[in-house]
Amino acid sequence: MDQNDPGYDQRPRDLDPANAASEVGQGDVGGDAEPRLSRRAAWLAMGAVALALALIWMAPGLGDTHVDETAAGDATDYPGDPDDATATGKAAPLHFTLKDMNGVDVKLATFKGKVILLNFWATWCGPCKAEIPSLVELQEQYGDDLVVLGFSVDDPVEKMRPYAEEYKINYPLLVGNGREDVQEAFGPLYGIPVSVIIDREGRIAKKHSGIASKSQFEREIKSLL
Repeated sequence: MDQNDPGYDQRPRDLDPANAASEVGQGDVGGDAEPRLSRRAAWLAMGAVALALALIWMAPGLGDTHVDETAAGDATDYPGDPDDATATGKAAPLHFTLKDMNGVDVKLATFKGKVILLNFWATWCGPCKAEIPSLVELQEQYGDDLVVLGFSVDDPVEKMRPYAEEYKINYPLLVGNGREDVQEAFGPLYGIPVSVIIDREGRIAKKHSGIASKSQFEREIKSLL
């Protein structure tokens, strides 16, 4: 996917330490400031631009060059990143244990046997917000065979809880703040949203960088049931 597309809040690639202070506004990388804080500042800066573009892109009558319509009236496929295909068929790294927003330990391996839709997102990400209603519907429709997991890349729990209530999120939200190990294992992640669909045997069936439509998710899920 074109990472300048408004359907993709870009995560900056590694910065040159010599230029990092001016680029992320968090002081000298490698000094006393934590690198994670610098990363978040850069994400927020890129996210603000992408959100503004996303609002324009999703406005009625605009963005027609990016979205075609099917006979049923649903948006057709959004392209992902060309590198996404390299993940297909690999064993998913399900050995991680994370906290959910209520402080409960969640072992990814316990979901093996179901189709898993692991969605990397954040509360500040406009395209991520646009995907949530589809994810809620999919969890409701296919809950016996599917588990949607929302991995918040850097939000504190205090932001996640009211957000989940506001958008009536019916699937587990995992705390990814400080868990770069998980992001790297499923990466590279150059932006969000990124969704990884894992089959019942624990293999990656599909990785999609950028926003995806419900029909895209549903087609892949049905093929694995």
